Amino acid sequence: MEEEISVVGERGQIVIPKELRAKLGLKPKTKMLLIRKGDSVIMRKLGLEKERRELEAIFKRVDARSKRYGGVSEREIARLIHEYRRAASKGR
Repeated sequence: MEEEISVVGERGQIVIPKELRAKLGLKPKTKMLLIRKGDSVIMRKLGLEKERRELEAIFKRVDARSKRYGGVSEREIARLIHEYRRAASKGR
């Protein structure tokens, strides 16, 4: 566990030290989740990488089926999404 000290500014802003920002990949406009527990605040980087990978996997399956069988109906797409989400939830 790494420890750093930062000071809350007059406008309520906290500066995350440069080295820590670099290690976490924090850039301007990065969204952060703040969780309060007692007198502590936990910050977590929010990212959509997992969701992006899941969506790309769905698109690949749809594209593969489209090439093989022709167009895919909305019903078939909904079924694929449901199957993928069910499989993903079992893997968590």
